[in-house]
Amino acid sequence: MTKATDKKLIVGLDIGTSKVCALVGEVLPDSNVNVIGVGSSPSRGMDKGGVNDLESVVKSVQRAVDKAALMADCEIDSVYLSLSGKHIRCQTEKGMVPISDKEVTQDDVDSVIHTAKSVKISDEHRTLHVIPQEFAIDYQEGIKNPVGLSGVRMEASVHLITCHNDMARNIVKAVERCGLKVDQLIFSGLAASHAVLTADERELGVCVVDIGGGTMDIAFWTGGALRHAEVIPYAGNVVTSDIAYAFGTPPGDAEEIKVKYGCALSELVSKDAKVDVPSVGGRPSRSLQSQTLAEVIEPRYSELLGLVNQRLVEIQEQLRNAGVKHHLAAGIVLTGGAAQIEGLNECAERVFQNQVRIGQPLELSGLTDYVQAPHYATAVGLLHYGKDNQSFNDSEVEPKRSVSGLFSKVSGWFKKEF
Repeated sequence: MTKATDKKLIVGLDIGTSKVCALVGEVLPDSNVNVIGVGSSPSRGMDKGGVNDLESVVKSVQRAVDKAALMADCEIDSVYLSLSGKHIRCQTEKGMVPISDKEVTQDDVDSVIHTAKSVKISDEHRTLHVIPQEFAIDYQEGIKNPVGLSGVRMEASVHLITCHNDMARNIVKAVERCGLKVDQLIFSGLAASHAVLTADERELGVCVVDIGGGTMDIAFWTGGALRHAEVIPYAGNVVTSDIAYAFGTPPGDAEEIKVKYGCALSELVSKDAKVDVPSVGGRPSRSLQSQTLAEVIEPRYSELLGLVNQRLVEIQEQLRNAGVKHHLAAGIVLTGGAAQIEGLNECAERVFQNQVRIGQPLELSGLTDYVQAPHYATAVGLLHYGKDNQSFNDSEVEPKRSVSGLFSKVSGWFKKEF
C-alpha cells in the first residue's frame, strides 16, 4: 500500500463532486485504524460522480494525495477508491447447493455464493460487490454463519451492487494517471455505512444517506444486511446554486455562506442575525438577514430529503412484498459534506417522520480532530474496508467487523470483479 513497510498502511481516496479526500491509516495490532495522514483539495472535473474533465481530476487527486503522503511521511502507491453516480445498480439473488458432507464447510459457503452471483447482468455493467444477506439450511432460515451446521441443502441470499464499466474505468484512469494503483473500487454509500453505523443499527433497520455535492448515496440495512443501494444525482450543489442565484453572489462565496451561516430550518434562526453577502462584478457586499438565507435553503433541503423519503417508501414496499424485514427502527443517518448544515436534523425529522442523527466516523484514533466529521465518512469507511479485506490474509490482525455485518472469514464475498 505504501513504501513504509514496517507499518500496515491503508489509503482511502474519495473523489467527490466538491472535494477530494485522501486518508492514510495504520492498522494497529488491536485491529483499530489509526489515521496518520490527511489530505484534501477542491475537486475539479467531477460532476454527479462522473468524470467530465480528466486532467482536472488528475490534478485534484494529486494535490490531495501529496498532502496526505507528506503528513504521514510515506510514499503512497495504491489506494482504495470510492465510486458513486446514478449508474450504480443493485439486485438481490438467491443460490442453492447440496451440502457436500452433511456439515457446512467454507467450500460450501463459497459454492452457494458463487451460484447466487452467477446471474447475468448487463454487458455495460460489472459487479462491484457481492454481499451475503443470510443463509437457510433445509427448514431453518435467517442463518448468518452456516459453517459447521448440519443439513442436506443450503440456500444463500446475496446482494449484488453493479456499476457502469466506462464510468468506473474513467475514475480509475484518473487515479492511475497519478501513478497510483487502485486496490479496490468501493461504492461510496457502502463505505460511508461502514464508517458511521453500529452493528445494532444495521440489525434494527437503518438507512444511511450520504449527501455530497453532486449525489446522495442511499444504503438501506435491516437484519444486519444491506438490502438496497442507489444514488440520487441531486445534492448539496443545488442548494449552493439557489443561494448564488437568489442573492447574486459568486458560487464559491455561496458555498462558504451556506456552510458558515446556513440553516435548514428558518424558525431556528434569530430574526436579528445578519450575514454579509459578496456581490459580483466588483460591486460592494450587502448585508442580509440570516432568516432570508434560511428561507432559500430550507425548501431545497426539504425537497432533497423528500426525494429520499419517496424512495424509502418504495424500497420498504418492495421488501415487504418479498417477505423481508423492512422497518427502519433505528431511523435515518445523514452524513457527507452537505449534512453539516445547522438545523438539518430537525428538518429531516419532519420529512421522514422518524428519528434522525448526523453520522460521524466511528472507531478511529490518530488525527480524529481532522476526520471526525461527516464529510470524511466515505474516506474513513474506505480505511475500514481496506483493513478488513487485507486482514483476511494476515493472521496477526483479526478483523472485528465486516462490510456485510455477517462474519469475516469469507474474503471471496467482497472481491471486485473486473
